[in-house]
Amino acid sequence: MSRSHTRVAEAVRDEACPVTEVLDRVAGKWNIGILIAAAQGPVRFTELERAVKSISRRMLTLTLRRLERDGLLIRTIHPTVPPEVEYDLTPMARELHASLIGLVGWAERHRSAVAEARAVYDAAAEQRPDTG
Repeated sequence: MSRSHTRVAEAVRDEACPVTEVLDRVAGKWNIGILIAAAQGPVRFTELERAVKSISRRMLTLTLRRLERDGLLIRTIHPTVPPEVEYDLTPMARELHASLIGLVGWAERHRSAVAEARAVYDAAAEQRPDTG
């Protein structure tokens, strides 16, 4: 392989890794639900906790921090006793919101088809000999 071809391949790999990292962050287990709930914002921690089913307080806190660090959420602390904290989407996350709504809609429309495909696959797999 030529040196220039190697450099191009390395550059493509280096560019792909950050893109994959961003996609992994956005598509994380709780992130989509949090971002969709925060789009109604600003929303308080307890509202997000109710909106994102079965997330623990600790995981919600960690995920909110990561999303804030990534520039997708704005955290506002109001000087009250106790302090009131609200979360809202950044402009970048508002742009992402339309795509997330589309993805969630697709998942809702095709949920039963995916379940059916899994059942068919699993039934066929039970009939096949185990070949590794």
